[in-house]
Amino acid sequence: MGDGYIVEMRHITKKFPGIIANDDISVGIKRGEIFAFLGENGAGKSTLMSMLFGMYEPDGGEIYVRGRKVSLPSSSAAAALNIGMVHQHFNLVHNYTIAENIVLGIEPQKKALGFIPCVDIKTAEKRILDLSRSYGLEVDPTRRIEEVNVSIQQRVEILKMLYREAEILIFDEPSAVLTPQEIEFLLRIMRELRDKGKTIILITHKLEEIKRIADRLAILRRGKLVKVMGVGDASPQEMANLMVGREVMLEYEKKPPRYRDVILEVEGLTVRNEHRFETVRRVSFSIRGGEIFAVAGVSGNGQVEIADAVAGLVQPYRGAIKLKGRDITAESVRKRTNLGISYIPEDRQKYGLILDFRLAENLAVRRYYLPPFSKRGILRNEAFRTFAGDLISRFDIRSGQGAETITRSMSGGNQQKAIVAREISLDSDLMIFVQPTRGLDIGAIEYIRKQILEERDRGKAVLLISLDLDEIMSLADTIGVIFNGELLKVSPAEELSASEVGYYMTGMRA
Repeated sequence: MGDGYIVEMRHITKKFPGIIANDDISVGIKRGEIFAFLGENGAGKSTLMSMLFGMYEPDGGEIYVRGRKVSLPSSSAAAALNIGMVHQHFNLVHNYTIAENIVLGIEPQKKALGFIPCVDIKTAEKRILDLSRSYGLEVDPTRRIEEVNVSIQQRVEILKMLYREAEILIFDEPSAVLTPQEIEFLLRIMRELRDKGKTIILITHKLEEIKRIADRLAILRRGKLVKVMGVGDASPQEMANLMVGREVMLEYEKKPPRYRDVILEVEGLTVRNEHRFETVRRVSFSIRGGEIFAVAGVSGNGQVEIADAVAGLVQPYRGAIKLKGRDITAESVRKRTNLGISYIPEDRQKYGLILDFRLAENLAVRRYYLPPFSKRGILRNEAFRTFAGDLISRFDIRSGQGAETITRSMSGGNQQKAIVAREISLDSDLMIFVQPTRGLDIGAIEYIRKQILEERDRGKAVLLISLDLDEIMSLADTIGVIFNGELLKVSPAEELSASEVGYYMTGMRA
């Protein structure tokens, strides 16, 4: 530690009930660099940076900004020191406009009729438009947040920092909800921000992003600082091993498939959205037991709607869905679950979990009405705890208070593990995985991909929806490529290269 650091954190310790999130961490960040914090979900990265942003106060240690010891009791105190943060889950008011979100709390004022104070939103909109253009983050300040996609919402979060003249910019898992194309744009923007004199702090678990963009990195593991190094000094394999604390498989061994009877048949499936637009068009395919059928495509081409239709979350406009020869097109979600369908949704927080419930309740939420969880209509808490304890142990779900942990307090990776554990425990014949590893660290990715392969090897039929082409190429037995709601190509995985799949993803036909 010493001169030349714009931020220093000395001997930082932070504790929560049942867990030490940060354990005596000391690190310095230089002015004008991109500094990355790498670690598994729950390693303490976000907690450490949340203290720099004033969301938590450390239980021990000191924080220095520009050489001065500071107290950061609130995010307002951090903003006063020109520190900004883009959180993994955006903090935006969805029925407000982009401009209203950006100026919220520091609204420019004018006098109506010469004496009535009111918000000068037109001036704010012009300044935001100019600011967005100068950084290549162009937005329409008059649009409401609920009308724009995730990529634009992230631009709004970055513009909130720049509008407040932040010099130290913290990005918490910024690419977790972005498509590959959007990630490329984000990395370019981060480089431009650095080149304009900003200091970038990147919280991530994605090795390839760090190798491409960061100058230095700190590796955290279970709350402790493992190592600080230059990005050019380590290979992705070494970084992964240090992060997880063991040798990590970056490539997966897959046994030859042993196909069984057909489990799922989809015939002429057409799905319409609320505007009566066909998001899925005449899609047909089947999946055998012991087979991973993966749907590849650019985000928004209908692949999630296919999964939702099979799981019963949306009703098809036309077509039929059969499970083991039985037509389930009109069956309820609960009926499909009881017949043998498990579903890991794209958005774990919105659709996969009830965040303010205990972990024990979330793990049993698909079968709480059945014995042993319910007896004569009365829930049995002991059965919930026993069941949760078994899954926590089997699936290595890390939670500060075990079965009693409020699910919202868990890291994203452990929330995902909880969903996977719950759905696998149903022992369903059909497993639907939608974006199963998005936003997860390399250790959790390795774990969940192994679980998918194990389910396939147990004879389950697996429908895999993923935007990660590497994931599809490493796991799939059969690949269907979707474009504009249509399956353009269905082929055994060994007959397709990644470049060929990418070719079909653009809408090209054979």
